[in-house]
Amino acid sequence: MLSFLLWLLLLVFCWPVALLALVLYPLVWLILLPFRLLGIAVEGVFELLRSIILFPARLLRGRQVN
Repeated sequence: MLSFLLWLLLLVFCWPVALLALVLYPLVWLILLPFRLLGIAVEGVFELLRSIILFPARLLRGRQVN
């Protein structure tokens, strides 16, 4: 009986939190989208710099024969 009452208490307290999360998740996703795009752009710039720096080593290494 006590566990049933605890389940009812959990239901009463958690359904507003669940609805709030359901409403706020898309809004938070939209707010964080520019930061995600910026992170992708910065990662691309770092990969470009890495490939430019490592290009002479790749040229000197030559072809690898299997």
